[in-house]
Amino acid sequence: MAVGMMDQYLDKQATAMKLRGYRQDVLASNIANSDTPNYKARDFDFQSAYQAAVANNGKSTASLATTDTRHLQPRNQVDLFAPTLQYRTETQPSIDGNTVDMNVEMRDFADNTLRSEASITFMQNAISSYRAALSSQ
Repeated sequence: MAVGMMDQYLDKQATAMKLRGYRQDVLASNIANSDTPNYKARDFDFQSAYQAAVANNGKSTASLATTDTRHLQPRNQVDLFAPTLQYRTETQPSIDGNTVDMNVEMRDFADNTLRSEASITFMQNAISSYRAALSSQ
């Protein structure tokens, strides 16, 4: 397998790992601020962010689509590995205005951790397979 093909094969996993790392930071921030008055829990749609990053061939930035040449682009490009955060829907009202639900945050944190570890294992196995294929030639 040529180097370019190997990169293409591993790029999707690398993209997923970058987004998982970012999501881990977001969830950890929610957990850390569980007692902060008026803190609003945040998250992003992983599937949509992943599809956008893969559609852009794993590049970290993208230009906005325009329908007219007079449309302006933002000064800073859109960072595909830092998707727009959305506020979580409040599941249980709190007196201090905090919307962090520790059960939801811990569940999502554990799920994201498990998926991150699966991505790492996949990458390690793929690299080991390539190494074995190269050494047998």
